[in-house]
Amino acid sequence: MTNLQIFLDIATEAALTAGVVLQGYLGKLEDAIIEKGRPGDLVTAADKASEEVILEILRRHFPDHSILAEESGKLGNQENKYLWAIDPLDGTTNYAHQYPFFAVSIGLLINGVPQVGVIYDPFHNELFRAAAGLGATRNRRPIQVSVTSELNKSLLVTGFAYDRRETSDNNYAEFSHLTHLTQGVRRSGSASLDLAYVACGRVDGYWERGLSPWDIAAGIILLQEAGGKVSAYDGTPVKIESGRILATNGYIHDSLSSELLAETARSLSPTRKGGDEMNCA
Repeated sequence: MTNLQIFLDIATEAALTAGVVLQGYLGKLEDAIIEKGRPGDLVTAADKASEEVILEILRRHFPDHSILAEESGKLGNQENKYLWAIDPLDGTTNYAHQYPFFAVSIGLLINGVPQVGVIYDPFHNELFRAAAGLGATRNRRPIQVSVTSELNKSLLVTGFAYDRRETSDNNYAEFSHLTHLTQGVRRSGSASLDLAYVACGRVDGYWERGLSPWDIAAGIILLQEAGGKVSAYDGTPVKIESGRILATNGYIHDSLSSELLAETARSLSPTRKGGDEMNCA
């Protein structure tokens, strides 16, 4: 417990410091925005500056820990049981357009399991924190998931991966299907904040594919400590490296899992694809 509290406090220091950096760059990037590969996969000077301050703080306190950072990749001894998963700016596209929905996300995995998480939204000054057994908070006050128990009364959130133009497994069909079954599905553009919003009860569930560990490591422990449930689409334990996650308040988890699995199978079936091609001809 003592070690987790220390890890949590240092991660908080790093996230808050990075948030100051992001606020300083906001609206001042001009031409300092480039695409990393796929259309829409952006990186800015702010991403890099934010990551630099996070790395400096973590290395100063935990020089032996391994790191997986979005911009720098794998750093340190990757066999170390402590792995920091860092997204210095989750929601870069939003940030580049000055759309106010982005965050710093710092998660600590111990032996591959998320144990500490900090997500900081510097625009709205919201600090989400959690550690295994220590609970989850927003701005130092306890949070918990919603109590919505029926899918048709739920509000969900999701996202679309950068490869959505290149694959039929792009989440479009699932989005449309679940929009009809619920009170709505939002798309924010920041996976870490999506998980934080489920954790504090603002939305009831979230799913997405095409994610990286740094997108969800912090949010997983935050949601679990807030009383929520995290799994793979089929309800089995989530594999952080799989890129797929289903996260809910727990009450709608089974029903959302069933609908998600069924629609994913339908959207990828040869029959469905063939029908779509014929309709477009």
